[in-house]
Amino acid sequence: MRRIERVFHAVLFEVLAISLTIVGLAVFTDHEIMKLSGTMIVVATMAMVWNMIFNWVFDQYVPGKKELRSLKTRICHVVLFELGLLFFTVPVIAYILEVSILDALVMDIGMTIFITLYAFVFNLAYDHIRAWVISRKSPTLA
Repeated sequence: MRRIERVFHAVLFEVLAISLTIVGLAVFTDHEIMKLSGTMIVVATMAMVWNMIFNWVFDQYVPGKKELRSLKTRICHVVLFELGLLFFTVPVIAYILEVSILDALVMDIGMTIFITLYAFVFNLAYDHIRAWVISRKSPTLA
């Protein structure tokens, strides 16, 4: 994947993730939508940067066609990504929403469970759609 595609992948992922997460947090917490939106934009920005860095490093250790990655590799990918992100986002959530680290951790774990499932489905779909688009443009590149 070229750098521009990595940016596209990360932005698409985060736009959908932010929208779905704000809705979920609004349903399950008492925080105002504006404060949740601001928090999620900050967290998503952190996640986008982490996404590009983490995926570049992961691809160095797990080369090859992404659409051929095993279920075990995909699970490992998403768990490692989310654990790394959790480390960075809990203090930020606690600060912005003015909650304890424990409350922020509980919120972030809930978001992480959701995002983990979302990331699995999103990346699986993205990899297969990408392979299909490439094969349609130039069968020799697929």
